[in-house]
Amino acid sequence: MGLQGKTAVVTGSNSGIGLGIAQELAKAGANVVLNSFTDREEDHQLAERLGKEHGVKARYIKADLSRGDEARALVEQAGTCDVLVNNAGIQHVSPIDEFPVEKWDQIISIMLNSVFHTTAVALPMMRKAGWGRVINISSAHGLTASPYKSAYVSAKHGVVGMTKVVALETAEQPITANAICPGYVMTPLVEAQIPDTMEKYGMDRETVIREVMLERQPSKQFATVEQLGGVATFLCSDAAAQITGTTISVDGGWTAL
Repeated sequence: MGLQGKTAVVTGSNSGIGLGIAQELAKAGANVVLNSFTDREEDHQLAERLGKEHGVKARYIKADLSRGDEARALVEQAGTCDVLVNNAGIQHVSPIDEFPVEKWDQIISIMLNSVFHTTAVALPMMRKAGWGRVINISSAHGLTASPYKSAYVSAKHGVVGMTKVVALETAEQPITANAICPGYVMTPLVEAQIPDTMEKYGMDRETVIREVMLERQPSKQFATVEQLGGVATFLCSDAAAQITGTTISVDGGWTAL
């Protein structure tokens, strides 16, 4: 599954799932563009380290994906985009009638609108290159729902729909579009929540993970960022050339319920 000479743009990739996917794509030989809304020295150093580790070109480009013009500029500044991974996301939990309008707008902008903007710029690049992969990171919440997450669930369902449209518009070209739908994934953000949850429920770490955090995940195990990166890399392979317009769940059986 060599990706030598290809360039992957991964949104929201200075930590967590996005970084894990970027690392696996770089391991497969792809040059990578990391992204987030910050512009810190450590962001650029992260890209430099990743490039050196895997012997590829890597750089960091700041873009606030809540802004359509910056989402488009991200791909334009990359210069080329063979693999587009739309991963950036945020969360807010609140009942619908109390949900802050500004939070709704922000979540929809970052997690759905940006997918439209980045894809619109990337597709002409892929067509010109004669090859491309659009990989959208949706969620188990792109296939099912939970209360109090109206914006997140709406955005993730929208991403699945957008993925299908892109697949149909590129069906006769050597371009595919698919959505990966993770369940709960062990990331630094999730790890940081465990101590507070233990205190809240008066439970030990193992019980909190199994009975609270992974309540809806039948495997009772977190997915890992490496596993998600492996799925993304597979979708870039020749073996996946006829996989398009679909979802791949990495959720320990959550959506089988």
